[in-house]
Formats: sequence, structure tokens, C-alpha cells
Amino acid sequence: MAAEDLEWERSKISNQDINMLKRLGLMKKEDAIRFPSEESYPKPPMEYRVSFVDHLIRGLSTPIHDFLRGLLFVYGIQLHQLTPNSILHISIFITLCECFLGIPPNWALWKRIFCLRRNGSHNVTYNIGGVVICVRTDVDYFDVKFPDSVQGWRKKWLYIHEESANSVEHNIVPFDGSARIQRRRSWDAEASEEEKKATEALMSRIHQLQNTRGKELSGVQITAYFLRIRVQPLQARKNPLWTYSGKNDANRISNDLSVKDLEKLVRRVSRLAKKDPIPSSCRVEPYSASNPLPENHPTMSSLPPLPEDGEVEEQAIVAEDTQGSSIPESEVAGSHKSAASHEKEVESEASESTQSLPPAVSPRNKRKRTDAEDSGTSKAEEVVPSHPKAAYDPYVESLVSSDDEEEVPTTDVAPRTSTSRTVLASDTLVEGEETSPPQQNVVTTTPPSSPLAPSPKRTRVEKIVEPAPQLGSSSTLLLDDPMIKDLLRIGSQFIGYREYANRVEEKLAEANERANALARKLEQSEAARKKAELAASKAKAEADEAKAKAAGVEELQKKLEDATAALDEHKAAQASREEGILKRLKTQSRRTFTQTNQDFDLTNPVNDPVLDALSYLELHGSEIREGVSNASAVLSALFPYFFPKKEEPATFLNLAKMFNTPEDLGLKMRQENMKVAVENTVALVADSRQTIDWMKVGDTEQIEQSRWRSLIKAAKPNTKKILAYLGIKPASTPSSSRPEV
Repeated sequence: MAAEDLEWERSKISNQDINMLKRLGLMKKEDAIRFPSEESYPKPPMEYRVSFVDHLIRGLSTPIHDFLRGLLFVYGIQLHQLTPNSILHISIFITLCECFLGIPPNWALWKRIFCLRRNGSHNVTYNIGGVVICVRTDVDYFDVKFPDSVQGWRKKWLYIHEESANSVEHNIVPFDGSARIQRRRSWDAEASEEEKKATEALMSRIHQLQNTRGKELSGVQITAYFLRIRVQPLQARKNPLWTYSGKNDANRISNDLSVKDLEKLVRRVSRLAKKDPIPSSCRVEPYSASNPLPENHPTMSSLPPLPEDGEVEEQAIVAEDTQGSSIPESEVAGSHKSAASHEKEVESEASESTQSLPPAVSPRNKRKRTDAEDSGTSKAEEVVPSHPKAAYDPYVESLVSSDDEEEVPTTDVAPRTSTSRTVLASDTLVEGEETSPPQQNVVTTTPPSSPLAPSPKRTRVEKIVEPAPQLGSSSTLLLDDPMIKDLLRIGSQFIGYREYANRVEEKLAEANERANALARKLEQSEAARKKAELAASKAKAEADEAKAKAAGVEELQKKLEDATAALDEHKAAQASREEGILKRLKTQSRRTFTQTNQDFDLTNPVNDPVLDALSYLELHGSEIREGVSNASAVLSALFPYFFPKKEEPATFLNLAKMFNTPEDLGLKMRQENMKVAVENTVALVADSRQTIDWMKVGDTEQIEQSRWRSLIKAAKPNTKKILAYLGIKPASTPSSSRPEV
């Protein structure tokens, strides 16, 4: 089994995870998700791919979005090699583009903001989650508040069904657990100048969304938004998010989550603590059906290359990563280190080495030269440009390729090669370019060639040094002599080397002057760099101080707003309370006036409704207290007459209750008095020694009321004597007696 396979183990998905996937609507279709059984290494069924629970809850669904498919293709990676935070990065970027910029996800904008890095530690190089998406160090982007580490996400793998959308398959890259992660040039691909110019307005809009006071947009707000509206950003959708129409939108995968489930999900994918509030809405209203795009709004379209577009150059592998170039997994979330910084340093060192004078002999160039000579071709002629002002050079004209000198005896080769030095074609002098002296210690069996020679194949030396006709017939014999040929060749070489040495000395002097000028410019640039670094450090310190002050001011402003809101609430509560008190006071005053029929006018009102109502209630209270005092005195005086054998109550309330009985106390007292009167009358009659038939008197049925009243009226004059006898002084008022039996 490969080393990468050792990271896989049996999937451990809990019932809580399954319930979460159901609530999110990711298991609405019966065959949407399959869970592994006992296998410890993924073996997806036909039409299924490998994914993770933490990928799905961060916005991934099938069929996948073309933008994500293009990223996987360009970067040469698989879905399982991305970390959960990287998946969330892509979801936030797509939501930002569609909801707040009003454009499809833009590949040029992506390259300006993000790059790829290896994920690992000093001891481990990951394959699952071995690639992480980072924000470039020179870019000001949203603070997403990723968790430092997503615990155990690699153990929660499952199979998701691969679907198709609009008859075009948006395939996830087929699973290959043995595929190694290899760093590619596309990982650090930067936007071109044209792309930067085209996306400058988008970057300005992003900075405006971040820094507008009171309307700051954050990565957590964007995350909570797409989780709240129940649309998966990484899914291929029928309509973009700027046309979102609410609960009946075709892109929604489930109904609204409960507040508790939404808060739990947002805290799971972010670094928010329990005390941190979950944003209920974005401070900037996103584009939707209720907030449509402005008229003539540009919708820039820029997608990464897709597999059907053919192979792309960015997929080329540039180097094999080492553990030293990887980011520890715990540092991935907050790392904004540029992935291209190390490579740029290497490139800068290489460029400095190529500018040093003179350059070293390149074994690669040597190999190319040898191949050209062995093959007998004239490739050097393609590299060396022609020199239009070059004068006649006997050294150049004397050069003959070893392949062309078929008539030269082999005995002449050793003397030539033992004293010759070959100059490569790459050392040719060209006007306006820096040059270096001829390559040294490169000994070949080929006669030396001049740096100005356009090709190693030239006309034979016999034709070049042909003597004048006036030498006579013996000149031909002299030219045919091998020694004369050698002498002519050596002389030509000497002249060529001398002239070449003079030109090299001139070029060397020019090179020295240029090197001195470059050294002075380097010193100036170094001083300017130090000055710029000092100014940058000061500016950064000032910016940090200003940011700290701004944060303090914002905190004070927030506290002031909270205090103002609390004061307004307190005032509203106080006003409501005073209104209730006033209502109750007016009610009591009205009830008192109804019972006592006594109203008052305030002599000096304070024009305060509560205090004035309280003053009216005090006046009514004084009247009531006086009435209670008088009533108490009257009832105390009457108590012995109505209740002769009972003790008088101590409180007025109990005393009043004694008189407030169901029976009529006045009638009862009058009846008692009538009884006493009858008894007294019978006693008086008995004392008068008159014979009276009391049986007849007691027969009340025989009494007529009219006669009875006339008899009482006739008896009144005599009652005064009887009352005087009894010691009672009758009142002067007429009697109100009535027949009571």
C-alpha cells in the first residue's frame, strides 16, 4: 500500500452528523449520499465520488460549480486534497462575487487574491487535505475567522452521487487515492497587467465593503448569509445568486434552519465563541430579486480553464515540495504568506548570477556545441546574428570545419589542435550588448572559430589565400606546400586573435565602466530601499496607531449608542409607568367623587398631571378621614343601645361591620321599645284596678287598623302623663309611630 493510503481509515460519522446533513437538505434525495460500511479505504461505487462531512456543510453539493471544477483542473489537484477551510474560502468568494459584486465568480480576481500552498508539518506531509488556499500577503481581504484546526474531519468521509446539470456533466475529478500532490506553476499564477486593470474596480469595491463605517462586511456575515438562504455556493445552479427570490427559489436545497441550528452551524465553521453574536443579516444588502442589479451593470465573465478546453500551460510541474516549504496545519487558517515568495527569491538570485561578468562556461552550452559539431549542422548560424559593419577578417576566412577539410592530411590535425582554443558561437560580439571573453579550456579537434564567424562552415583556405597572378607559375606550388599552408593559417590566426584581443579589451573597459555605474546605482538603490523600509515601518506604526485609535473610537461610539438605546428604553418605560399611575389616580379620584359627591379645585396647581392628580386624591382622602372620624363617634354612641350586652370593637371597620348586618337594627330597636311600652301599659292598667278582659284585648284578629290608629291618636294626650311618670321627656316632634305587631 502506498504511503498516501496510510492516511485513510474507517469512516467515523456520528448520528449527530447524519441528522445535521438531513436538516441541511443534503440527503433529500434517496441516493444523494452513501455511507461507507466496513472499508478502511475509499472504494466509491459507480457514479459516486469521495467527499467529507465538513466539505458538505461548507457549501459543497453535486453537480459542482464550473468555477470549482476549473480550479481542480488548473491546479492539478483532487477534491479530497483540499482542507475544509479552503472549501469555505471558495464558497465565500463565489457568494461575494454573485451577491455583493453582481458578477459571476471571476478567475482574474481570484488570482489577485489567492494562491495555493502545501499543508503539512515538520514530520508529516499530508495527502488528504494536503493543499490549502491562502490569501496573498499583499492583499487586504475579509477576516473570515477560520478555526485554527478542524478536528477529525479526515475521518468523516463518505460517497456523494455525481449528477449532471443542463445536459452538461459537471464532473468531480475521479478519485485516485494514490495520486501525489505535486506543486505546479499555476499554484502561484498571478493576474496579468490586463487582468489587474480589468479587476481594479472590483478590488476597490471589496475595500469599500470592508471599510465603510457602519456598513462593514465580514467573512462571517457572508458565511451566515449563504447558510441562512439555504443555497450551496459550490453547486452548479440554474440561476446566479443575484436573482435569489426567497423561500420559493429554485436553488434552495431545504427550508430555513432554526435559529439554534443556524447558530450552531456558523460557530462550527468559524472561530466565533459562544459569547460572540451570530449576525442575523448583512450590513450591506446583497443583490437579489428584491434588490436587483443596477441598469447597465457589467457582468464580467472569467472562468478558469476547464478540462474540455484542453491542456493548459499552468499545469506544468515546477518542483517537488519539501517539508520545509509546507505550512503546518494549525497555521493554515491565519496564514497569508505568499506562496511565491521563496520562488521569487530563487529567481532573483539566478538573475543576479546571470548578470555577473564574465559568465562561467555552461556545460549545457558545451553539450549543444559538441552536438552541433558532431552532427555537422550549422545551428550556431541561427544563434549568432550577422554583423553588418564587420571588416574583412583573415582569421574568420581561414576557418574550415573539420568535416569539410577532406583534403587536409591527418598529420596536420595534431599540430593545429594542440595549440588552438575553440570560441563558442554564444560569445559573438554584437553591437549594444554586454560581452565576455572567449570560453577557455574547451579543447576540440575542430579548428578555432572566430566570435564573428557566422557559421563554422566556410570556403576552403586554399581559395581564400589564393596569391596574386603576378607571382608566376611557382606560386601554385608554394601554396600547395603543407608548410606554407600552416604558416598562412598560423599568421591568419595570429592576426585574428590580435584584433579580437583589442576588441575584447575595449569591450572589457566598457563592461568595467558599466559595472561601476551599476555598482553606484546599486548603492543608491540600497540607500533608497533602506529609506523606503524606514518610511514604510513608520507608516505602518502610524497606521497601527491610527487603527488602534479608530478601534477605540468605534468602541466608544458603540458604547454610546448602546447607552442611548438603553436610556430611550428607560424613558419609554418611565413614561408608560407614569401614564399607568396617572390613570389609577384619576380612577380613584373619580370613584371618591362619586361616593362623596364632593369635588375640589386646586388653589396652586403645579401643572404636573401626576402631582395634580395626587393632590386631588389627598383632598378626597382628607374628606374621607373626617367622615370616618364622625361616623366612628356616632356609631360608638349608638352601640350600647343596639348592642347592650356586647363589647364595642376596637377598630372602625369592625364597628361598621356590626351595624352593617342583614337585619334592620332600627326596626329591631323600635320593636323592643314597643314591647316595653305594651308591658308598661298593661302594668298601668293593672295598677288602676280596672277589670279588663285581657283575652279579648289579646285577640288581635278582632282589631281593625283604622280603629286602632284612631285609638292611638286619642291616647296620645294621655301618654305624656304616663311618660312623665316613667321619667321620659317626650320629643316635641309628632309621633311617627305606626302599627307594628
